[in-house]
Amino acid sequence: MMRARPRPFRAAVAAGALAVALFPATALANPGPDPAAELAFFVIGIAEIALAGMIIGSGMRALGSLALGFAVLGLSSIISWESSVLFQVPAALLLVLALFFSGHGQLKQLSLVVLVVSAIALAWNVHPVPGKLIAYGRKMAISSGNVVYTREGINSSVAISQWPDGAWEVDVNGHVEATTEPYDMKLQRSVGHLPGVLHPNPRSVLGIGFGAGVSAGTFTTYPTIRKITVCEIEPVIPPTSTRYFAKQDYDVLHNPRTTIVYDDARHYLMTTKDTFDIIASDPLDVFAKGTAALYSVEYFDAVKRHLNPGGMFSLYVPLYESDEKTVRSEIATFFNAFPEGSLWANTIDGRGYDMVFLGQIGPLKIDLDAVQQRLSRPDYAPVAQSLREIGVYSILDMFSGFAGQKSDLAPWFECAELNRDRDLRLQYLAGWGINSSIEDFLYRVMSSYRRPPRNIFTGSPQLVENMLNAIAGGGSR
Repeated sequence: MMRARPRPFRAAVAAGALAVALFPATALANPGPDPAAELAFFVIGIAEIALAGMIIGSGMRALGSLALGFAVLGLSSIISWESSVLFQVPAALLLVLALFFSGHGQLKQLSLVVLVVSAIALAWNVHPVPGKLIAYGRKMAISSGNVVYTREGINSSVAISQWPDGAWEVDVNGHVEATTEPYDMKLQRSVGHLPGVLHPNPRSVLGIGFGAGVSAGTFTTYPTIRKITVCEIEPVIPPTSTRYFAKQDYDVLHNPRTTIVYDDARHYLMTTKDTFDIIASDPLDVFAKGTAALYSVEYFDAVKRHLNPGGMFSLYVPLYESDEKTVRSEIATFFNAFPEGSLWANTIDGRGYDMVFLGQIGPLKIDLDAVQQRLSRPDYAPVAQSLREIGVYSILDMFSGFAGQKSDLAPWFECAELNRDRDLRLQYLAGWGINSSIEDFLYRVMSSYRRPPRNIFTGSPQLVENMLNAIAGGGSR
């Protein structure tokens, strides 16, 4: 014959059950940080654990159990939501388990009801991730943009915000990806237009990273391009960006020549057999998790294997939120793979900001007369219009941002660390410079090493001389 449970045990169970059942309401009643409340909550957690032990041991008088149960209720009402999650939820769960394993059928049912009610109450009060956290990350407290849309994806979270001056911005995982500010638009389109204008007959393009779609969208203006492949790891980014940037990116997502491949860029390059006339890479900054893998020697070698003869590779590289060790490593790694490559600066009122690295297999030769004639053709009118929209009205504007080649900058990056797959050293280096604001200083240092690129520019003597003077004027200290 089963032995009846003592009344003190039943009273303890009732008090504990009441504390657990009302926990969600009381814990959520008054959120707000308070050191005294935090201390009180810690005491509550200890009390609830002790209560569970007393229930199990049936060693507490009824009056004491009731008093402790209601003390838990009263004190928990002043505790913040965050503390409740960290401390009181485990204590409450322990009480429910004590009820369930007490052996009494009705108590088991009660414990299950309490658990379900508590879970529903907690889930109901889970707040979404703040839009400013998705948009601005560590800078959310000082950013003045208005977040108008957020969406969480499989690999990344994306946010759209608008600045006080009306500019739009797309952010991924707490870091800006692109904006409609003039200097950002110039950089994004330059990633596409530099190789697009220089290649005499591009037909196939691979874009690494969709972002706002602006870099990939530039290729829709070229009459000879028949195939635009964009490799993007996060499926929610292209439709989200297109919703707000379709005008700036020429609605590249819905262009019949465009194919979106949802894959990791490295995996895609290592597995595809396709080759391209242009590969344009516009990833997140190198301090973002995983991005350094798109700046390694091995990755650049893979890029070279997928370039057609005469093919060109462009790469976005920031100077802002970076430091000298990081930039020197990026340059050294790039020139290790593309010794005939070149660097092109994007400035704001003559001050350094970010860059485009341009690589190809073999020496770079820019026939200024041929480029000028190409841009004057009727079928290149959309290209010329796209350039005018970013302030590029002539080939002098187009190429005056030349910032150096390997022979110029070798003394500066001579002892820099190469970024390799086996260590991804660049991601570590970039983390040290994340709060730096020395972009113009870095640009001036690089400009001091630059020499007139007479080996690169050809054409009519006067046009070449004008170009060299424009480069010298743009890079003067």
